[in-house]
Amino acid sequence: MTTTQHLGLAGRSVFITGGGAGIGAALTEAFLGAGARVAFVQRSDASEFAEEMSRKFGQRPLALLCDVTDIPALQGAMAQAAEAHGAITVLVNNAADDTRHDLGSMDADAWDNAIAVNLRPHFFTAQAATAGMRAAGGGAIINLSSISYMMGNAGYPAYVAAKAGITGLTRALARELGPDGIRVNALLPGWVLTERQRRLWATPDDLAAHLDRQCLKRHLTVDDVTGAALFLASDAAAMMTGQALVVDGGVVVTG
Repeated sequence: MTTTQHLGLAGRSVFITGGGAGIGAALTEAFLGAGARVAFVQRSDASEFAEEMSRKFGQRPLALLCDVTDIPALQGAMAQAAEAHGAITVLVNNAADDTRHDLGSMDADAWDNAIAVNLRPHFFTAQAATAGMRAAGGGAIINLSSISYMMGNAGYPAYVAAKAGITGLTRALARELGPDGIRVNALLPGWVLTERQRRLWATPDDLAAHLDRQCLKRHLTVDDVTGAALFLASDAAAMMTGQALVVDGGVVVTG
């Protein structure tokens, strides 16, 4: 876990979607370690995780039960977070569902649900956070995308389309919100080997093939993502906005 205290994040009000499990839980822990006040939403009960964080850092994250497809509930949770911790000045859109599917198996309802989980919340959380960030003199929005669309991955087309949409949304919001001192960046991880990935999809053959595509010959962990997120949220990235920061060990090459 990244526990840096030198990035100027102490005391900042941070809101994370899906912050109670997987990469999201690592993000919650990393921001707590940097001294931030963290609130997160999770579809399942995360009270045990919140208690663990309280014991570790002496500060309990505000864990709110919420399905990110319910936009009024999601924006209501953000209002609760702002009331508890002050105006949200760091927003991390992390929640996602990468369940595998194919073209023939999806109907309109399944497509709409995939977009409702993987893309729509990013717009409406930004909408809800903007007024508070303006009043605070600025803020940072970090949208978790994926290199899946840059690779042209098969096996989950709705997810890949949503992740491409996140990058487009990031650029549009960066342009719109820049005059208010609000930075908006996308963070694109490669294949991060969470417990879910190892349990469902990380076969030895697929792991070996993916590692062969990486320049750096080590599989990604959640710490590789959290360090990049802390950087994008911090004043060290004060003049970075509208960017797509790839953290994948060198699978895709940009520029």
